[in-house]
Amino acid sequence: VHVAGSGSDGTEDSDSSAEREQTNSSESDGNMPKRQRLTRASTRLSQSSQDLKRAGDHDESPPLTPTGNAPSSESELDISSPNASHDESQAKDPTNRDSDKDLSHRPKRRRCHETYNFNMKCPTPGCNSLGHLTGKHERHFAVSGCPLYHNLSADECKVKAISREKQEEEVKGQDESNTRHATRHQTPTSKQSKYKEQVAEMRKGRNSGLQKEQKEKHMEHRQTHGNTREPLLENITSEYDLELFRKAQARASEDLEKLRIQGQITEGSNMIKTILFGRYELDTWYHSPYPEEYARLGRLYVCEFCLKYMKSQTILRRHMAKCVWKHPPGDEVYRKGAISVFEVDGKKNKIYCQNLCLLAKLFLDHKTLYYDVEPFLFYVMTEADNTGCHLVGYFSKEKNSFLNYNVSCILTMPQYMRQGFGKMLIDFSYLLSKVEEKVGSPERPLSDLGLISYRSYWKEVLLRYMYNFQGKEISIKEISQETAVNPVDIVSTLQSLQMLKYWKGKHLVLKRQDLIDEWKAKETKRGNNNKTIDPTSLKWTPPKGT
Repeated sequence: VHVAGSGSDGTEDSDSSAEREQTNSSESDGNMPKRQRLTRASTRLSQSSQDLKRAGDHDESPPLTPTGNAPSSESELDISSPNASHDESQAKDPTNRDSDKDLSHRPKRRRCHETYNFNMKCPTPGCNSLGHLTGKHERHFAVSGCPLYHNLSADECKVKAISREKQEEEVKGQDESNTRHATRHQTPTSKQSKYKEQVAEMRKGRNSGLQKEQKEKHMEHRQTHGNTREPLLENITSEYDLELFRKAQARASEDLEKLRIQGQITEGSNMIKTILFGRYELDTWYHSPYPEEYARLGRLYVCEFCLKYMKSQTILRRHMAKCVWKHPPGDEVYRKGAISVFEVDGKKNKIYCQNLCLLAKLFLDHKTLYYDVEPFLFYVMTEADNTGCHLVGYFSKEKNSFLNYNVSCILTMPQYMRQGFGKMLIDFSYLLSKVEEKVGSPERPLSDLGLISYRSYWKEVLLRYMYNFQGKEISIKEISQETAVNPVDIVSTLQSLQMLKYWKGKHLVLKRQDLIDEWKAKETKRGNNNKTIDPTSLKWTPPKGT
């Protein structure tokens, strides 16, 4: 923000000083020394800025803006000090000894605080862009950080931020007090047991439903604000679960703010909000590096068969009339009922795989592979109907993995989540490892949803193995060979289930019958839902060189 009476480079304009001299020529002689000091100071500041500009011209690399990007114009360069009015007052002060010296020797001070584009405004109606959902920033420019959209005020967000910091400090203090051998003792401490009971007590009334007055309040809020505000969440679930959700929202908003400050995304203007994919309109979760001309539209139209992305509904309609694809390219290696899996080589079908990676990045946080797809094989799961094979999800794996990773990236499309397809993809990846006679493990880091899915899958595999096991001595190596699960993943799952104990210098595996009975009851209740992989339906041989 430029100070009034300053030039674009942050220094006082010498021309304006000259004009003031001419207009004030009729003043008394007593004002002359002050005017001359002002003119000399502004001349020295202008000369200092020109010297800095000439020095910058000799530098081969362009100067960086506070966001880390090369500036697009001279107006983005911070030549003056962060407080221009303060520097001018020093130049005008006759008691300041430095006022009669050349200021060009002073080093340039860079701004270390956050820079905001004050022309940007939050898209939420009625919002003044002040405050932030995290309670740590003074302004926001996107819905993700808007307190008003989340039915909160800026002060409430600050109070919640202070409360969260206190809780984090308490948890950190408890973690530091634990010994390094704490993993050997899997029995919960008294504090953990007490906390678990408190959580169970707080969650008792979460399924009681809304009362009539509460329903009317929720409906009135929905009719008044529509999609411009978040629905009212109070009384829908327990206070404990609602606070967990608020923490997750604040953390996601903070991550987006860090990306904005680093320059990876702009204030909501270069991030795709929704995509039209087949008969679904999907809200995106993360930034994906689509070309800028597409990303700045905010909404993308994607062909669900060839994954080509377009700018408008009209272009998509014309494309669908001409598109001959009804299933992914590559070989169909599995089919049972309406579920099929296609093996797509990243080298043979480069464009399709790149489009698939760009699409997946909209829903994955830790994905870094976008364009270098040639060393990978993609296994795409589809569900068929009379219009074609619709994308359910996929996973990729390296053609030659030295660490025996059987999955590099895995995704279930949002419209197919919580229906068992994620476990089918994981089970299929381990089925390929069994055919290859290898032990596999997913590549780290896993996304939050991916970690939940894998832990659930490993738990189910181990409990099924325990249920069918009739011997007295069990070997982790034997479990690994039979299930193709990495021993490290087996041990971590046993520890989380409290089935691994350290006693007299040996690790013992406990067969907890209560967990096995609980798993069996769920398995019986689930019945035959056709959400399992049938090894006999696989028609696949390992590619050469793997």
